[in-house]
Amino acid sequence: MKKRRIGMILFLTLFTVTFSLAQQDEKTLSLSLEDCILKAMKNNIGVAIEILNPELSDIGISIAREKFLPSLNLSYSKRDTTNASFSFLESSDVVSTVRGTYAAEISQLIPTGGTFSVTLDGYRTDTTQRLQTINPRYGTTLTFAFNQPLLRNFGLKLTRREIIIARNNLDISENQLKRVLQQTTYDVKEAYWNLVSSIESLKVRQQSLRLAQELLEKNKRAVEVGTLAQIEILSAESAVASRQADILQAQATVKDNEDRLKIILNITAEGIPEDINIVPADKPALEERKITLDEALRTAMANRPDLQGTRLGIKNQEMNVIFAKNQLLPNLSLSASYWSPGLSGTQFIYDQDRPFDPPTGSVEYGASDAWKDTFGFAYENWSAGITLDIPLNSIFSRANFAQAKVNLERSLLQLKDTEQQIFLEVKSAVRAVQTNYERVQAYMAARELAERTLEAEEEKFKVGISTPYFVLQYQTELTTAQTNELAAIIDYNLSLARLQRAMGVNLTEKNIKFTDFRD
Repeated sequence: MKKRRIGMILFLTLFTVTFSLAQQDEKTLSLSLEDCILKAMKNNIGVAIEILNPELSDIGISIAREKFLPSLNLSYSKRDTTNASFSFLESSDVVSTVRGTYAAEISQLIPTGGTFSVTLDGYRTDTTQRLQTINPRYGTTLTFAFNQPLLRNFGLKLTRREIIIARNNLDISENQLKRVLQQTTYDVKEAYWNLVSSIESLKVRQQSLRLAQELLEKNKRAVEVGTLAQIEILSAESAVASRQADILQAQATVKDNEDRLKIILNITAEGIPEDINIVPADKPALEERKITLDEALRTAMANRPDLQGTRLGIKNQEMNVIFAKNQLLPNLSLSASYWSPGLSGTQFIYDQDRPFDPPTGSVEYGASDAWKDTFGFAYENWSAGITLDIPLNSIFSRANFAQAKVNLERSLLQLKDTEQQIFLEVKSAVRAVQTNYERVQAYMAARELAERTLEAEEEKFKVGISTPYFVLQYQTELTTAQTNELAAIIDYNLSLARLQRAMGVNLTEKNIKFTDFRD
């Protein structure tokens, strides 16, 4: 245990070694993993696009609710007609009539699917036609009308169908946003730890190069004094050249991983130069995380946003089935109305014995008198009725119902498929966490053995009982062991990140609140 602790201290010390003397003078940006995640949440273009979807869905709810807003209809028309007179009873020459009409109606959809309306309309006519008892004439009517479907389109759920679906769509888009945020968080972790891995792998190779260079210098001095053959210089130079080539490859890998992290963070959105060098401030931790498969599956089933979205999609399909089935019913509707008319104008008085003679007098009533009759309910009228409409051809309605049932069945199968995929993903993630932790322990032990073996071989070389060939060989083995240990630690941290993503908890693990993105 003490040896393992010492090895871990040496490994962490290796992480603090400077990248290279040349890179110390370059412009750098030190970022922790937390910093990178926050920058990605703020600047990532994919996240910015996905944030707009819940906003659009919220607008969709407002649009669906508009059907319950009252509607106001206003109309006015005026007509002036002139016709030839074909009878002395109408007029001596021509018949001219001026008629103006106006109407105002307020209608409201009620939760049961019916409609209620209040209409106020009126007219004014003025004509040259003879034998008019009232001219000009003012007429007004106040009407209350109610229509309620009793079978098709009846009920609270059907009337609010668009609103229910719009709300489910909002929840679906929010879950999709959560999924994108979780995936982005994982992408940041993956890119960040890959960058750390490539940087530290480069440091290991630089250390290996320094060891080879030191051995080359020792070999040169030994050849000069005649204690070593000239060929040993060639083997050492070959090792130096090979490790320099490894460094070039490692440097390219660092730049590739750095560019990928920059793309995810979209650092140029903050005015940060694109050619800046990112220096990770965090180091991979090695804390054993024990979690059972059952616990991980329960967490995933309760938190996975894609699973929640699929369930909400099933609710929408169920609503569509209910609606399609309802449309197969006959259209039975109840209608009722109540109206109060009013009439006024200039009333002419005729001699009852000589009705075709000009009027003997008149009594004038203004338009307000018609309004008084209307709003005073001087003349009450009402009507009620039931209408039954049975379509003889309902092929299209039945086709819609069949389509809705198939869509529901498909959504249920998609739910089962999603659950199976989640089970497989979680199971694989749990196994990877356990396996990678054990790999770290094994590679750590291998690295400690490689260190002791190299130290022992160097001591043998100092006293002349070993050759540079074996020293170079054990240096290569140490480099390989260090690289494997580093890769195992990175793999362990990435497997933890994959497990958190599979369980749907990597946002809460970083204290990222979804409400921050809704506001």
